[in-house]
Amino acid sequence: MKKLDIAKSVIMNNGGIAKTAKLNEVGIRNSEIIKMCESGELERVKHGYYQIADRMEISEEKMIATFFEEGIICMESALFYYGYSDKTPLEWTIAVPRTITRTKIKIDNFAYKIYFVQNDKLELGKTQGMFNGIKLPVYDRERTVCDCFKYRSKMDNEIFNKAINAYVADEKKNLGNLSKYAREMKVYKRVTELMEVMLNG
Repeated sequence: MKKLDIAKSVIMNNGGIAKTAKLNEVGIRNSEIIKMCESGELERVKHGYYQIADRMEISEEKMIATFFEEGIICMESALFYYGYSDKTPLEWTIAVPRTITRTKIKIDNFAYKIYFVQNDKLELGKTQGMFNGIKLPVYDRERTVCDCFKYRSKMDNEIFNKAINAYVADEKKNLGNLSKYAREMKVYKRVTELMEVMLNG
């Protein structure tokens, strides 16, 4: 089997994008990868990541899964996922650890907004969701609502109000978790005051 065929096979098996390290594992040297790019067979997607040239566009979801290994879908993107917002986000909203190196999250291929989160709060409320057939980490309903209170000043008023109303009406809500997360994220007073009004209204 030719090196190029091996490279293409590895890329296909990794959902259309492969890291340099994956290609190295099957015996393809960096100099050979460069040659494949120069000959127009492969394309560099981002430093250290390659795809087969002239292939179908790789979905943004796949790029998030590949490039943002530590990222978690949050805020507007999570609200849209849970049906708490009917406004399709213009950019992906992704939470990453505060300590992440900036080069790791520099992607030019699609629009996204980063939320830098303290490492000890990053995993709070993390779950998995299916986005266009790709499994991605996403914050659960309660963490997403707490984030809305935490980043209230950065949010559109209409989106915030719709989200809270939708959460109150959601049969899948878990008020115990909401209370627990709100304490940990230091938004307990704001969350409980509004929730009491909404739930008893």
